[in-house]
Amino acid sequence: MKKQQSILLAGATVLFCVIYFFGKTTPPKNAAATAGADSTYNIQKILNASRAQLTDDQRTRLAQLENGIVRGNVSEQKADVYRQIAAFYRDSAHLLIPFAYYTGEAAKLENSEKSLTFAARFYLENARKQDEEGLKKWMANEAKQLFEKALVLDPGDDSLKVGLGSCYIFGNIADNPMEGIMMIREVAERDPSNMYAQYMLGVGGLMSGQMDRAIDRLSLVIAKQPENVEVKLMLAEAFERKGDKQNAVKWYESVRSQIGNPEILQELDKRIQTLKK
Repeated sequence: MKKQQSILLAGATVLFCVIYFFGKTTPPKNAAATAGADSTYNIQKILNASRAQLTDDQRTRLAQLENGIVRGNVSEQKADVYRQIAAFYRDSAHLLIPFAYYTGEAAKLENSEKSLTFAARFYLENARKQDEEGLKKWMANEAKQLFEKALVLDPGDDSLKVGLGSCYIFGNIADNPMEGIMMIREVAERDPSNMYAQYMLGVGGLMSGQMDRAIDRLSLVIAKQPENVEVKLMLAEAFERKGDKQNAVKWYESVRSQIGNPEILQELDKRIQTLKK
């Protein structure tokens, strides 16, 4: 399997894992008013609000870990502590934003392509899910910085270039909205077999309301990855928004056997029955 294809599949896995482990991806309620509604996002206020949600035992454990940051006098030591704090927020507190933040900070200190790419993609995938503009832009900007650092280490990696272009699409962080699309299109035109680029162009089509373009790109992906649930659902959505109920039903029905969650399956069946009326 080509690198960009494995990354695409990993991206879908990340999305499902986020839903499972964290549920919602919005900031704590008592932080929403203080975080700011513009592109300047105060992460420290979010970290403080997240800490306030912890139990006494959890706060004690977190304080112990944070003391390690002060004691760590070299980047490697600090990166290790950041990874431990990230794991704490993932496994014990189940809070997305602090997990993303400390994972990203550890990656910056470690400065390996693998860690930078993982953190960048985690930010990017979750920026896609945000409704709050300030949080979305902050996540996209963090992903952008991480992708840029990874590209310094591997300038020829097309998947990193696609990821960087996607930050502009999902985060609305460029004055020219076409800037991100142009980055990705350059990769897709040079290498039409790059399914990650085709996928992201399909997502861009969905976001911009260009259903025909979205369908064309996503159809290329599903032809190479026929079991990709996320792409099937996106195709179904694209056809539904286009008004093509027959094809929408076709793609919704195609994922039924791949969904094990009864509640999700029930909602899917409701959608199918509505479209069949």
